[in-house]
Amino acid sequence: MNTNQHSGLTGSQLPSQAQVVIIGGGVIGCSIAYHLTKLGWRDVILLERSQLTAGTTWHAAGLVVTPSGDELSVEMSTYTIELMKSLEDETGMSTGFNPIGYLQLACTPEWLEERRRMAVAARRLGVNYLEISPKEVKEIWPLAETNDILAGFFTPEDGRANPVDFTMALAKGARMGGARIFEETSVIGIKHKDGRVTGDVTEKGDIEA
Repeated sequence: MNTNQHSGLTGSQLPSQAQVVIIGGGVIGCSIAYHLTKLGWRDVILLERSQLTAGTTWHAAGLVVTPSGDELSVEMSTYTIELMKSLEDETGMSTGFNPIGYLQLACTPEWLEERRRMAVAARRLGVNYLEISPKEVKEIWPLAETNDILAGFFTPEDGRANPVDFTMALAKGARMGGARIFEETSVIGIKHKDGRVTGDVTEKGDIEA
């Protein structure tokens, strides 16, 4: 990954103190930085030992799916889809989200019963979780062998994002909110006092936090 791709994202001089320091410039770290600035935090530092998305984020699948009986998971997934749309407007950067839909197959009576229970819970939470016939599965996915399929379950609004694009958009949004991002900055230790974390030790200096 070329450093020039990140121009404008990194800070200049590493500070000696910050309100909060985030370690790791993947999608989670950049999301934390972005959301902290939205909550009004301005003295936010993010440290990445290599370049943004250089860890596990760059090869993540990027799936964003909502069907679940877990209310919190549904809420988080639904929020993420809306965030991807608003983030593109806010930053002018694409998240690569493509609402191609999410298809699940039930091939046993037990799995069919489980999916139907989940469908009821998901629809109660506002998710458009549709039970479809094997014929409709074939229409959506022509290469599928449907002889042993009892039913399909399809969520049209779900899809896939580009993990790198999404992370870069979050990073830009965080910087627009006042966060500073430092790449090529490894954290080599954590400072403690009286049982509490008080800062980070990096190869470029210490940061009290």
